[in-house]
Amino acid sequence: MSREILIYGYGNMTSAMVEGWIASGIDPAQITIFNPRPKPVPQGTVFTDAVPDRPFDAVVLGFKPYMLSDIAPNMQSCVGPQTSVLSVLAGANCATIDQAFPNAGCTVRFMPNLAVALGKSPNALVSANISAEQRAFVTDLAERLGSAEWIADEAQFDLVTALGGSGPGFVFRFIDAMAAAATELGLPPEQAQRIAVQMVNGAGALAAASEFTPDQLATRVASPGGMTREGLNVLDEGQALKTLLTKTLEATAQKGSDLAKQARKHG
Repeated sequence: MSREILIYGYGNMTSAMVEGWIASGIDPAQITIFNPRPKPVPQGTVFTDAVPDRPFDAVVLGFKPYMLSDIAPNMQSCVGPQTSVLSVLAGANCATIDQAFPNAGCTVRFMPNLAVALGKSPNALVSANISAEQRAFVTDLAERLGSAEWIADEAQFDLVTALGGSGPGFVFRFIDAMAAAATELGLPPEQAQRIAVQMVNGAGALAAASEFTPDQLATRVASPGGMTREGLNVLDEGQALKTLLTKTLEATAQKGSDLAKQARKHG
């Protein structure tokens, strides 16, 4: 790929995306990073604290969502008919982004998680105005960071973001809870944490590589009357785990909806 990418705002997420793109084989020289304050950037990329005065093939929005209405007028020179604007701004919907960049070839809501740095993120995508050629370009950018999950109905985007974007936080909490439980039952804390982290790492790799669903895998590793089955019985009782996670995703998605309302209010 020889197209040029502009990162507009260099925070934790966009820096992880740059790391992932370079690891995937994109030439660092194709990536320009704008930030109003100097920051260390990967070797070979172009850093600037002045807004570029030319259009790019892709522009990634990496600032706070409430800043969109103030920043967008000053960056129109970076956006042209060939530009795909990729927004990682939580809550800013397609209509808001379209309105902010009327000259863009397309605008896309692009919701990754920090695993983009490792090429392991499920990347949620939705657009109201994208051509087949632009969709192929954006899909390639997303797949270099993990997977491309195009969402047909934008109304589902907050829920998808809760699952794929916020989900790592919930998995980290689960790992911590597993290690803490093992510690309470007698294992040394550091050893319990190492085992829990490696267990989840291996289980995730197995789930990703398997032809079976996670539910089927759970059944396959749980022999009738065995240790794993006894533990699963506790988790499955009264659908307690499913109920807890339904509430977790519901609360997270609702926060996304609230952020969207705030973004529209500031638009």
